[in-house]
Amino acid sequence: MRGWTAAPVLAVLLAAAPVAAQPVPGADGFITLGTMGGPVPSPDRSQPANALVHQGKVYLVDAGDGTVQQLARAGILLPRVRAVFLSHLHADHTGGLSAVLALRNQTNQRDPITVYGPPGTRELVAGMVASMQPAARVGYGIPGQPWAPPADTVRVIELSDGERMAVDGFSVTAAQNSHYDFAPGSLEDRNYKSFSFRFDLGSRSIVYTGDTGPSAAVERLAKGADLLVSEMIDMGGTMANVARNSPDMPPQAKQQLEQHLSTHHLTPDAVGQLASRAGVKALVITHFAAGTPDPERTKGYIAEIRKRFTGPVTLANDLDRF
Repeated sequence: MRGWTAAPVLAVLLAAAPVAAQPVPGADGFITLGTMGGPVPSPDRSQPANALVHQGKVYLVDAGDGTVQQLARAGILLPRVRAVFLSHLHADHTGGLSAVLALRNQTNQRDPITVYGPPGTRELVAGMVASMQPAARVGYGIPGQPWAPPADTVRVIELSDGERMAVDGFSVTAAQNSHYDFAPGSLEDRNYKSFSFRFDLGSRSIVYTGDTGPSAAVERLAKGADLLVSEMIDMGGTMANVARNSPDMPPQAKQQLEQHLSTHHLTPDAVGQLASRAGVKALVITHFAAGTPDPERTKGYIAEIRKRFTGPVTLANDLDRF
């Protein structure tokens, strides 16, 4: 080992392995990387993130805190991720994106990653890119370490309601949902949107609601889909969770939160209605803002949903594959 210095050794360790040499993910499908919703963290579940796998390529669908760790636990190497789809810009759905971008840069991933999202995504990503600059500028402390300016390693495409596009041979459709209730045509409505996504993979169609309240637009988007991955709110459990974390919340703030939860999210009954009206073949529930449901609550969720929807229903856990 005489003659070796730390810098070359670290440079070798940080250099990106050729993509062709990395394991290819399994068959097409949807992996629920993180199933905990809302800004209150859970010891049992990671925040909202999913991996869409198609023809050996991986696409993130939301990227909450812990996404990189969950990818590793799912056996997916970070360089396999080709693009990110953000449903909306709340921190529980975007908090892990910074690590995705920064760690790709730190390990010399040269192919730019594309981030698709609602208006405001460009501003969000620009802030993340700026935060990467101090470490990247000096090659992460390794003398002579090659580096790519962070801005060169990511592209952003902001979407509009109803937009349909081709990505690597499959189609993606975005539909504005009802997670926000700004007046149609208002300045806020033009600048702040929440999307649901439909992924048509050829032999299979998957719809992801993101965060939404009851929405005719989401029903149309999900029409006849093979799989509907839907958020769900447990009002009682969520408010109890909030009370534990914020015991001094003013009554007015509590009232506003209850209003938000009841109109901008889907109850079990509303989820069942959505799946039934859309005629989907199977339903997966995620985004458990109340934390991991106990067996009695689980029975209650399923019973409420089955009043409306008679197809297969699964309450997702982190790292489940569908």
